[in-house]
Amino acid sequence: MPKETIEFKAEVAEVLNLVIHSLYSHREVFLRELVSNAADAIDKRRFEALTQTALGDPAGYAIRIIPDKKRKMLTIRDNGIGMTREELVQNIGTIAASGSKAFLEKLKENQKAGVELIGQFGVGFYSAFMVADKVEVWTKSASGSPAMLWISEGKGGYTLEETEKEKAGTDVILHLKNEADEFLEDWRIREIVQKYSDYVSHPIHLEGEKEEVLNKTTAIWRRPKTEIKNEEYEEFYKYISHDTEGPLAWTHHTIEGGIEFRLLLFIPQKAPVNLFHEESPGLRLHVKKMFVTEDLKELLPLYLRFVRGVVDSEDLPLNVSRETLQHNALIPKMRKQLTKKLLDLLEDLAKNQPEKYAAFWKEFGIALKEGVASDFENRDRVIELLRFPSSKTAEGETVSLADYAGRMKEGQKDIYYIAGANRAACERSPHMETFRTHGIEVLYMTDVVDEWMISALGPYKDKKLQSITRGDLDLSNLGDAKDKKEIEKQQSEFRGLADKIRAVLQEEEVKEVRVSSRLSESPACLVADEEGLDANMERILKAMKRTVEVSKRTFEINPTHPVIANLKRIHEKKADDARLGPWIKLLYNQALLAEGSEIPNPSEMVQGISSLLAEVSADSGKS
Repeated sequence: MPKETIEFKAEVAEVLNLVIHSLYSHREVFLRELVSNAADAIDKRRFEALTQTALGDPAGYAIRIIPDKKRKMLTIRDNGIGMTREELVQNIGTIAASGSKAFLEKLKENQKAGVELIGQFGVGFYSAFMVADKVEVWTKSASGSPAMLWISEGKGGYTLEETEKEKAGTDVILHLKNEADEFLEDWRIREIVQKYSDYVSHPIHLEGEKEEVLNKTTAIWRRPKTEIKNEEYEEFYKYISHDTEGPLAWTHHTIEGGIEFRLLLFIPQKAPVNLFHEESPGLRLHVKKMFVTEDLKELLPLYLRFVRGVVDSEDLPLNVSRETLQHNALIPKMRKQLTKKLLDLLEDLAKNQPEKYAAFWKEFGIALKEGVASDFENRDRVIELLRFPSSKTAEGETVSLADYAGRMKEGQKDIYYIAGANRAACERSPHMETFRTHGIEVLYMTDVVDEWMISALGPYKDKKLQSITRGDLDLSNLGDAKDKKEIEKQQSEFRGLADKIRAVLQEEEVKEVRVSSRLSESPACLVADEEGLDANMERILKAMKRTVEVSKRTFEINPTHPVIANLKRIHEKKADDARLGPWIKLLYNQALLAEGSEIPNPSEMVQGISSLLAEVSADSGKS
């Protein structure tokens, strides 16, 4: 096959440019990434060789780092699976568009974030160009395909041609830049490998001034917990997650009985940008220490997808394929135990380390909320782990449902909540007024999943979760709120005005007009039916490009507000007063604005304001 010259795709060129020029101070991570790639290639060959004996079995799997000071070259060699021409182009010549976009956006925001993300988005190989002005990849697939040579200077593209290579595996040869001589020194290579790759499960040989094995190669999850230092757990987490920060928490257990396996699970400190991406990695599954896959999503429920770690089974057959794993009868049993141990860990944090649990909730609470609807078996445990900001918590603090229920006012039967885009939107809602006045705590639901979660949650210990923007609130059982007789009296007194308002707004999405028991400061507000869509839910669905059938809502008026009292006076004096129509529509638009909804006819509102100002000016001139 003649030599080919192939241009990089646009996203690859942009990634290269940013990695080379934006992450210079963190360039040592190139060795971590190339060693990690080599380890993955060996893992794949070991696994595939179980069912395909033609792949061969070398005398010993190993990664070799070979510095050549005279020629300023550094080689990372493995005897793993190798690559065919097609695999070489796919693995090195392209990057998944969705992954590269997320990587680029995050990298542009924060250069340090690039180091944290560089392995997560499959761009680790390109970090080699931070220290090299030319990279060669000599590779031969264990399947028997011709050996290939890939060469690039990290600019416009690369060349590709067939070559000769005796054994299967891959050599990555870096022609180092003048200022990168340090990476040819034995002490520097040793330092980097022990910092980032000490727990790679294959020996990493340094062929320098003397040949030595740099890493421990001991499976940390198989060692007794009493022998492992916190620093070792933290470094192992960094190795498997490509994270620069240590984990927030971890749990390490050996499960015995009907099924035997070991688990070492970590909760990160920060949520990755691809937390809700379908391709986010799962747990690393090993069978008798041999790595099998990290793509088996069935090991954990989806709402725990942020967890990283290792599961090592003694009972799964070594020759099991990735495809049959998901149907293996042992996987659901392992999933049950893994979920239990993780919930145990979260409950322990919530009870004994509340500050650490608050940090967890800030990053991963939105994912955990999905468990209310998706994990029926553990639903009650997940519910107790939920946290919400509320009208009684300071900015950044949250409350559990148990704590809320424990401090409910005497006579209060329901747990009240309001859904909004953020805390500020909830706090300025007119629906909050009577609750503030009477000191009734209201939970703020500010995540997009909250309303779906609440519909799945149902009552909490016989206490209904009641939206304060839906239904006809009955607060009469609370001592200092309006009683039913007072509300009925006001309904009667304002019936004439209510009928007038309904007539004026008949073309709007208003189904009923009534005196409000929830307003104390604002003149009016809009209320959804008990089972209807409120303004927040309509906004969410529209943002998701869903077709929204706007539901008619109830228009509530505050009988104690001067505006409503004045409208009542005018209506009683002259029911067909020409000013009532524009002013009522202005009041309706004001209610829409107060809840954060769009005004259907802004020009009409402007005209209404002008009319009102003219009226005020005229009255002032008469006085």
